[in-house]
Amino acid sequence: MSADSVSILNELIQITKDSEEGFRTAAENVKEPSLKQLFLEKAESCNSAITDLQRKVKEIGSRPAESGSLLGAMHRVWVSIKGTLTGQDDLAILRECERGEDAIKAAYAKALKSNLSEEIRPLIQKQYDGVIKDHDTIRDLRDKYANAQ
Repeated sequence: MSADSVSILNELIQITKDSEEGFRTAAENVKEPSLKQLFLEKAESCNSAITDLQRKVKEIGSRPAESGSLLGAMHRVWVSIKGTLTGQDDLAILRECERGEDAIKAAYAKALKSNLSEEIRPLIQKQYDGVIKDHDTIRDLRDKYANAQ
């Protein structure tokens, strides 16, 4: 596998870790118990995706990213989101989570457009499909909360 593929996998590990942390922060700050549960589930889903990505990097004999990083705009999106969550209402938190999901969705789309090896493309596609589903769930909840106000 090329160094580019390892780099792409590690970038996805980093932004997915950032997403996991963002969902955990959101869960700590929402008032609605069902949103808290949803965000915790999304954080666990991110954790599972991270494990799969790290396993793939190890399988090819490289070292996986162990944490999120300040390297890159995608990561900074989640950092700024986490900073705005405290004290926000549930709708504001949903809006920030959707913005974060936009960033991770863009990172996965970019990865899929790159020259990935065929041994990692199915994993990235599967995770991208999950990211799209998560994004749409957050968007639909945001719309529901916005319409209720």
